[in-house]
Formats: sequence, C-alpha cells, structure tokens
Amino acid sequence: MKIAVCVKQVPDSWAEKKMVNGILDRENVDAVLNDLDEYAVEEALRIAEAHGGNEEGGPHTVTVISMGPERATEAVRKALSMGANDAILVTDAKLAGADALATSAVLAAVIEKGGFDLVICGTESTDARMSVVPAMLAERLNVAQLTFASKVEVDPAAKKVSITRVTEAGVDEMNAAFPCVISVVEKINEPRYPSFKGIMAAKKKSIESRDLAAVGVSVDSAWSLVADSSPRPPRAAGIKVSDDNSAEQMVSFLAEKKLI
Repeated sequence: MKIAVCVKQVPDSWAEKKMVNGILDRENVDAVLNDLDEYAVEEALRIAEAHGGNEEGGPHTVTVISMGPERATEAVRKALSMGANDAILVTDAKLAGADALATSAVLAAVIEKGGFDLVICGTESTDARMSVVPAMLAERLNVAQLTFASKVEVDPAAKKVSITRVTEAGVDEMNAAFPCVISVVEKINEPRYPSFKGIMAAKKKSIESRDLAAVGVSVDSAWSLVADSSPRPPRAAGIKVSDDNSAEQMVSFLAEKKLI
C-alpha cells in the first residue's frame, strides 16, 4: 500500500504577517510545518503501522509531497523525522503566489505519476484557511473523496477505506475503494513528537526535488489574485466604566454591539 501525505510550509501562527504586492511575505517570518498537516502525517503512519509497518523493505510506504520554495525542505524534513519514508518537493520560481487551483494541479500531477493508493491531507492550511485542496485533488484525479474524517479504517486486502465524520446533522460513515483522497480533522489523533533517532534518520532520507518541467504542469498565472490589502489596525484602547451610571453604560455598550 502506497500512501501519500500532502503537506505545506506556512508562516508561524504567532508571526506578524504582511502582504507585499498582493502576495504574503513568507521570506521574513518564521516558517513551520502546517499544524493541521501533522495530523495527516500521523494518521498515515498509524495506518501503515497497523498493517505491517512502513519500515524499509516493508509492505507499505508513506511519501510526503509538498510544493514551495527550497526553504520548504525544513517542513518536509519534520514529516520525515516523524517516520515518513521519503518525500517529493516541487519547487519552481513560477509557483510564487500560486493559488489553490495551481497548487492542486501540481500536487495531482505528482500523485498521479506516483500511483498512490491513499492520499491523506489536513483539512486546511493555517495561512489561507480555504479547505478546498483535498476536494480539488479528488476531482483532478477522478477518485473518491472522504473529507473531514475523525476516524479512518483501512482494509488493504480489500483495497477499501472507511471513515467516520461528525457533521451538524450527526455522524456519517462513508467508504470508498482505492485510490481515494482523505482529509482528517484535529481530533483524529495526537501527532507524535519526532524522537532524536527519528531526527537523525530523517537527515538520510530522500527528498526528491522537481520543477514544473519535471512534473509536466504549466502554471502561467494564478486564477485568483489579491487586488488590495491593508494592515490590521492597531488595537483600540478599552472602555473603562467607573462612575455611578456604570450599569447603564454597560447595557448600552452591549446593546450597541448587539450582544443583548
């Protein structure tokens, strides 16, 4: 069983972010592996371990796939230190500012060539919060999508995967045959912390770098662009109420904010 996990390097959630010419400035902020993608990596590893493992020469493999600048190698390396077998990083100057459509086209091309049985993603990236790439991948690959999974069960012999997901209407149980795309939510597991042994082993694992020519995809320009942006305004000073009419002022304030 071949499992692919799509991951992304994103600016640290605590970093001060800014836009430059309609593109998020990623060069001047700390960058990390997208938190929500760690759950996808963990789930892929658990699936492999539950069915014979993904050790070298074992019956299953976990490959990390990412798109980004050379710097994204840092995020990919963390996924490898968690236990993934190898990785593919698509990096090309033409991909700067790529939107979800371009991203899904590139990732789908890599996945299709790899012949993977399962593709596992986090629900979304913390820099864009769009949550559309898993569905786009399934559409481009013409395979089933099982999204927002809180539990995943795989039967490699039957080439079948089943998931459970919680919705506003209740709990859904869905299944599909290989190959398929799965996205997982945070409650599905607790990502492991890379061990020292895992960190050292990751340094020797293969990260294959490809450009657009090698992938076989042309991305001339993004379909969607940021036309305008402005910095977040500074936080306003709070309102202090201390006189005899404090109760009335509090009620007025809450009513103005439509909280009562």
